[in-house]
Amino acid sequence: MSAMENESVKKVRAALDAAGLGDRVQELAETARTADDAAKALGAEKGAIVKSLVFVVGEQPVLALIAGDRQCKADEVRAASGFAIGGVAPVALALELPTVIDVSLKRFETVYAAAGHPSCVFPLSVPELKRLTGGIVSYAVADEPEKA
Repeated sequence: MSAMENESVKKVRAALDAAGLGDRVQELAETARTADDAAKALGAEKGAIVKSLVFVVGEQPVLALIAGDRQCKADEVRAASGFAIGGVAPVALALELPTVIDVSLKRFETVYAAAGHPSCVFPLSVPELKRLTGGIVSYAVADEPEKA
C-alpha cells in the first residue's frame, strides 16, 4: 500500500486542501524519518526541513517547529500530536496546540514538513506555515548547531 493511503497522511492532505494550499504531499522513495534523511531524499538543505517537536510546559503540550539544522531540548509526541515520531505533521493534530516557529526557518524560500508518515512530506513557505498553524515566530526556540 502506498503511504499516500495512510490515514494520517489523508488527514494532512485534507487539512492542506481545507487551508487552500492544495494537495502538496509527496511520497519519497526513501524515508524522511530524520532531518538528515529528509534533506537527502529531497536534495534540500537540512535547515529547510521542519522538525515538529511536542513539549509539555506544565500541563500544556506545545508544538515547536524547528529548522532541521537547529537544536532543541525535550520529547513528548504521540498523545498530543496523533502522529508517530518521524512523521509528525504541523497540521491535523490530535489536539489544538499553541505553536512556536523557529525564526531560522525564514532563511529558506521553501521548507518541507512531515505529512503524517516517515516517507511523506509537503513543501510550503514560512508565511504559509505561520498561517496554517497559527504559530508565532520566535528567536528563542532553537539554538544554532555547535561547530565541530
